[in-house]
Amino acid sequence: MGKRYFCDYCERSFQDNLHNRKKHLNGVQHIRARKAWYDRFRDAAAVLQEEQNKKPCRKFLQTGQCDFGSNCRFSHLVEADLQALEEHVRAEEKRAADRQSDTETARPPGNIEDWLEKRVKRLRATETKSSLPEEEVAFQQPLGWPPEHSLPPSLRAPPLGGWAVPRDLHWG
Repeated sequence: MGKRYFCDYCERSFQDNLHNRKKHLNGVQHIRARKAWYDRFRDAAAVLQEEQNKKPCRKFLQTGQCDFGSNCRFSHLVEADLQALEEHVRAEEKRAADRQSDTETARPPGNIEDWLEKRVKRLRATETKSSLPEEEVAFQQPLGWPPEHSLPPSLRAPPLGGWAVPRDLHWG
């Protein structure tokens, strides 16, 4: 029987050869099915714009079914569906505008030079605060952490001499 080709868009199978594959891939049914597949991932605003430009499908409005299904060139959305889609688009636009305003207010004022100056001042301040010699300060807690005694053991700094290794410990 030979190899068979299965088209995921059309959910059809046929004998796989160059002629059949070209004929299928250039066919109207395949092109419409592929378009319907990718339309599922489009944003709601583009879908709304396209559906508003289409005329309503008479067969779908009368019977609730259409022989063409997703391949129909007319709109299968009723007024309630269009209104729900419009509300969804408005909500997405509002969320996007809120995110945009949040990112604008969260940006620090100034330029890189100001940031570098503040960083140098902060580093100098932490250097003067440490009373231990530099070689003894191996671990520094990040700013804002609770005191070391309230940290879990996995986040505490190791002892200065390191962890004690038992004499009878054999690796391997």
